[in-house]
Amino acid sequence: MSERVRVPDLSTHNDFDGPSFSSIYTTTVTVTGGMAGHGRASGRARSADGVLDLDLRTPAELGGDGRGTNPEQLFAAGFAACYHGALSLVAREAALDPATISVEATVAFGRDPGDGGYLLQIDMVVHWPGSDPEIAAPLLEKAESLCPYAKMAWQGTPTTITLAL
Repeated sequence: MSERVRVPDLSTHNDFDGPSFSSIYTTTVTVTGGMAGHGRASGRARSADGVLDLDLRTPAELGGDGRGTNPEQLFAAGFAACYHGALSLVAREAALDPATISVEATVAFGRDPGDGGYLLQIDMVVHWPGSDPEIAAPLLEKAESLCPYAKMAWQGTPTTITLAL
């Protein structure tokens, strides 16, 4: 992954090369410290470049102090930002102004009735004042096909979990 990859143009056409995954950007965030005996993350989240550096806290609704962000908020922010970017791109390609678009992501954390573990449910609402629903609907679908968070939600994401020795 240390090989430099050409960053795609602002386009949904011809911005890939080959049949296999090719990384364009990689980031690492490490979470340390905190009390996690309750199964909820708390502590500190810091990106390798130091740009992200924040406290994680259990939400007050789950018995925490609520004085920091939590994984659901981070996921909602990432999903909304990613989808917003994809929708803005397809809007510009359709010669529409994306300046008024906003994306609201609501993430619910709850029990998985299948195995007693946990699940997330995600509701996305796009606000696009002045847009024609007949024109906007296919653009929302195209943005969904471009957004890797949406793909992850619908298709899953290749994931590895290993123990560092």
